Amino acid sequence: MSKPVGPYTPIVRAGDTLYVSGQLGLLDGALVDGLDAQVRQAMANLAGLLEAEGASLNNVVKTTVLLASIEDYAAMNTAYTESFGDHRPARAAFAVAALPLGGLVEIEAIAVL
Repeated sequence: MSKPVGPYTPIVRAGDTLYVSGQLGLLDGALVDGLDAQVRQAMANLAGLLEAEGASLNNVVKTTVLLASIEDYAAMNTAYTESFGDHRPARAAFAVAALPLGGLVEIEAIAVL
């Protein structure tokens, strides 16, 4: 798992609910190349945080996906849905002016144990 890029906690447990801070496509402290790789890495980072708390992507009930460009929406969906398999949590997705470290995507999640 990557070290946070700011002064926040990557995952917080409140009772049976886990709140996962936005995950970038970081591997070994650097962004991986390309949108597809960044989505897959962000999802892997998210999964790793969940696993450390005894959960998995199947426990996710809601995500928020931030995109540097709304033009990447369809491409993001491909990698995102492959990461979740048949599980389909509720989701919001929208474009923002910029993401930390020049990321193309950031994904946050809420999971229930």
